[in-house]
Amino acid sequence: MAKAGGRSEPPREIALPQTLRPFAGASLEPHGDYDAVHFAVLDLEGQTADDAAFLGCRLERCGLDGVSMRRARVSECLLDEIHATSLDAADTVWRDSLMTVRRVGALLTIGATWSSVRVRGGRLDLVDLSGAKMAGVAFDGCSIGELDLGTAEARDLTLEGCQIELLDVTGARLVRADFTGAAIGAVKGVEGLRGASISASQMVDLAPQMAAHLGIKVRSE
Repeated sequence: MAKAGGRSEPPREIALPQTLRPFAGASLEPHGDYDAVHFAVLDLEGQTADDAAFLGCRLERCGLDGVSMRRARVSECLLDEIHATSLDAADTVWRDSLMTVRRVGALLTIGATWSSVRVRGGRLDLVDLSGAKMAGVAFDGCSIGELDLGTAEARDLTLEGCQIELLDVTGARLVRADFTGAAIGAVKGVEGLRGASISASQMVDLAPQMAAHLGIKVRSE
């Protein structure tokens, strides 16, 4: 969602409907329509929700190992303390939603569209947002092995209190991306940092990679 002047609204806390219906199905379904549903402490391993729609839902402490929700639409939802070895959410559309993480091996959101989304806490080995379009997205207090933003378009992206072992921005297009609140071990495709803000200490840490990218030889005196 955009404000005047083109700045995207930051993620906010999710105001769920006052009354949520307990999930009564046997399993998730492709093309399912889930409106104000509470998924509480469920093991949804290996289930498929491709092309499904989730509106005003809460997924609380659910196991999502091997779940496929490709092309699903997630709006005004809270995913609370989720855990999964791999979650396939390619080409999904997320709006005004919050995800808190216990432990996720691979969050595969290739080609997704995220608008006003916050990811908070926990460990994620891989977050693949390559080719994604993002506006008003924040990662808060996350430990991430690899954050892949290759060829992604991101406006008003923030990383706050995060540990990022590898940040891939190859071919990314960034507008007002703020990485100053993150500890970043290495960057792939440093030219993709154009449009991002980094701190002075980050600049010092990344200087050898930038020099190598530009073909600059740094000699000790």
